[in-house]
Amino acid sequence: MTDQSTMDRLHVMKLTKMAENYLLQEQEPRIKEMSFDERFALMVDAEYRSHVNNRRARYRKAAQLEQPNARIEEINYEAGRTLNRRRIEQLATCAYIDQSINVFVTGKTGEGKTYLACALGNCAIDLDIKTLFVRIPDFLIEMEEAKQTGTYSKALKKYLKPKLLILDEWLLERPNENECHDIADLIHKRRRQSSTIFCSQYPSEEWYDQLGGANNPLAEAVLDRIIHDAYELRIEATNQNKDISMREVYRVKLDDEE
Repeated sequence: MTDQSTMDRLHVMKLTKMAENYLLQEQEPRIKEMSFDERFALMVDAEYRSHVNNRRARYRKAAQLEQPNARIEEINYEAGRTLNRRRIEQLATCAYIDQSINVFVTGKTGEGKTYLACALGNCAIDLDIKTLFVRIPDFLIEMEEAKQTGTYSKALKKYLKPKLLILDEWLLERPNENECHDIADLIHKRRRQSSTIFCSQYPSEEWYDQLGGANNPLAEAVLDRIIHDAYELRIEATNQNKDISMREVYRVKLDDEE
């Protein structure tokens, strides 16, 4: 019979899953035939899996992925897009994060850049890698507000801590001088210590101009810190005449539609 004091102590120590497995074993004659070591291993495994799942759930919530359900295994390689499947599967191992290598995901609006980036983000979280997603416009607004309140260093630190940072809408609009300084500060402090995924409508060879080109002394400095250690995934329609948004491909079908 289960010792209630043992159960109470497990709950006090917050070993809930171990306690649940302990009760389950009492109800399973097959398990009662196992040795003490085997039964104890089952309880420890149940508690360990619970800790892992809870930690990853916290990481996933903190990541603030725009598409939290995005998964590499759900990518449709037959949806009229050029996708480097071999490279995507390679990136899904997250080895590039250990090497502090960046990833550029480029393509027109609606090509599925954000989905792919979020799917890679989930791959990282599944390996207990802290991840954070942010749109560049939101990042720049937050930095400007932080300067006005004297909390710039603290605000920036939030984006320096994650091993993987996803920057969506990268250079969608040309940043002004102050914004370029914020971007340069972020890139410089993350360099060779972590990885960043840049999602942009512009191919990487156009980023120099988007940063202001020769008129902006920071343009070359920013690119020099991200361009040499990066993989680029370009998503393009295989047939430009039949190019449709991935949002339309994956949209919710209404009840009155066939």
